[in-house]
Amino acid sequence: MAITAATAQDSLTIVSWGGAYSESQLKAYDEPYTEKTGVQILHEDKSNQALAGIRSQVEAGNVTWDVVDMLQSDAQRACDEGLLVEIEFDEWLAPAPDGTPASEDFIEGTTGDCFVPQILYATMFAYNTNAFPDGGPKTIADVWDLEKFPGTRSLEKIPQKNLEWALMADGVPADEVYELLATEEGQDRAFAKLDEIKGNVIWWEAGAQPPQLLADGEVTIASAYNGRIFNAQVNEDQPFEIMWDGQMFEVDGWVVPVDNDNLEQIKDYLFFATDTQRLADQAKYIAYAPARESSVPLVGNHEATGVDMKPHMPTSPENFQNAVRFDVEFWADYGDAIEERFNAWLSS
Repeated sequence: MAITAATAQDSLTIVSWGGAYSESQLKAYDEPYTEKTGVQILHEDKSNQALAGIRSQVEAGNVTWDVVDMLQSDAQRACDEGLLVEIEFDEWLAPAPDGTPASEDFIEGTTGDCFVPQILYATMFAYNTNAFPDGGPKTIADVWDLEKFPGTRSLEKIPQKNLEWALMADGVPADEVYELLATEEGQDRAFAKLDEIKGNVIWWEAGAQPPQLLADGEVTIASAYNGRIFNAQVNEDQPFEIMWDGQMFEVDGWVVPVDNDNLEQIKDYLFFATDTQRLADQAKYIAYAPARESSVPLVGNHEATGVDMKPHMPTSPENFQNAVRFDVEFWADYGDAIEERFNAWLSS
């Protein structure tokens, strides 16, 4: 039976990424859910610390986060460590409007044992057009070309994506990147390529930083989440251009930490927040593609400006020509060792 305002607990603590992304969640399903049930949604913008935070809470026996927004790769690692509740998709989540079970309605490859997908998004490069009046970078190799496209770059302070892009900048075809990166030779080659621009990089750790660095002129090119750049372009009128070549697309979604005493309320929230209409509604506020097949045809116009959102989806054909699917399994297998090497490289 659905939880009502009379039976619901008072609040849910939701951990997400902050900024334009959390705002899209707030508008698309948090506010409607509170209106429906009376349950208040308490937000913590700590998803960049999600894996470590869940580990520490579970180990301490004091789980205070109800639902956590995580990358699929981190969710797989947390699931493998026994930190997350396994999801019963067709029991917990709404079917599609035509009756298709939830387990069959999410885009292939997006679900996990402990992971409910919300959106497909891209991390790609963007640049400030004021820095390049004759035209900005078009390829990943251009990002590494400090002579033709001068200025400081901004990259996320993690090895993921940076090593893949480094190999692409060094001439490795997109569909061969992970095969090579699984070898010591490939990792050496990627780090050597990163060495070429290391002295011209400002490292970012939160999704709001790249648009701000670009706007302030501190960097000319930055890796960023496509939704953040769209928000800066459309809502803030920033002179930014997205370079879609080599976009790394991946899945973001919900997980539930184990040992949580609020499970029935959590299940009710997830049933509502991940249904077909709610995921389509999120695309009104941010340029991320819904993870449900049944939601895709319902993507419409941007709520504030009326801009057609379909061309801004990472999955649109013109944006997807040289895209790389972020390999969750690769990073689940190799992540710890490569992260240790990356952190040592940063401090060297």
